[in-house]
Amino acid sequence: MFEGFKDERVDVGDVELRVRHAGDGPPVLLIHGHPRTGATWHRVAPQLLQRGFTVVCPDMRGYGRSGTATVLPDHSQQSKRAVAQDLVTLMRRLGHDRFAVAGHDRGCYVALRLALDHPDAVTRLVVMDGVPISEALARCDAKFARDWYHWFFFAVPEKPERAILADPDAWYTADPRAMGAENYAEFRAAIHDPDTVRAMLEDYRAGLGVDRDHELADRSAGRTVRCPALFLWSTRDDMEDLYGDPLAIWRTWAGDVRGVPIESGHHMAEENPDAVAAALTDFLK
Repeated sequence: MFEGFKDERVDVGDVELRVRHAGDGPPVLLIHGHPRTGATWHRVAPQLLQRGFTVVCPDMRGYGRSGTATVLPDHSQQSKRAVAQDLVTLMRRLGHDRFAVAGHDRGCYVALRLALDHPDAVTRLVVMDGVPISEALARCDAKFARDWYHWFFFAVPEKPERAILADPDAWYTADPRAMGAENYAEFRAAIHDPDTVRAMLEDYRAGLGVDRDHELADRSAGRTVRCPALFLWSTRDDMEDLYGDPLAIWRTWAGDVRGVPIESGHHMAEENPDAVAAALTDFLK
């Protein structure tokens, strides 16, 4: 994976981040979701590199081979605001003061927070397979509670760790052939690490508390995304089942937003990397 990319650890303050990066063109930061690592982009990143971009693929704090932070009572050590600050610092230390950002799944919440908290740094925003946390919670009904029960189970102290670590492979089922052997190996190492599992759960605990509060504060203050934005959603996921027209939700958060469906299941960067790379290229060029 990632032939021609540097693979480094970069100190960003509270933690060290594992990051792969390459290129000398316009920079784009790719943020993975749960429970993946930066390796989820291994079929997309080389295509973007070939098309003239500088591509940066970190493991978020608490995920993959990046460091974990000390757990705080309000879980803010894993807030999207803390992770976004990590990534702004990372990009600056790699020489990129302004950059585009694309985030998938939990990473889309970090990408949104980057655009809201650091508007002078983010040139373009891509959000993939998600709506803002506060919007999802405001629309939570019996279907959401049934299909996305893990949002709430993961917020329970201790029990999720015990359930997952009893048999991580059974909890996080994945197909190594679909993912690619090396990507799968990184994913499997992460889900078998107790500290990483705890940190990934803290992502959800922060989501139901401080992250929601931060988004509600943005809405109250009238803050929206200032840069052009793109929403990508998987046609075989449940975005439309849950939200009808999820792009309409994003239009209330960004003044300039367009949408592109991707023929794929949830893990679109692994399942249909050509379509993802093409959509990103068309938007970022």
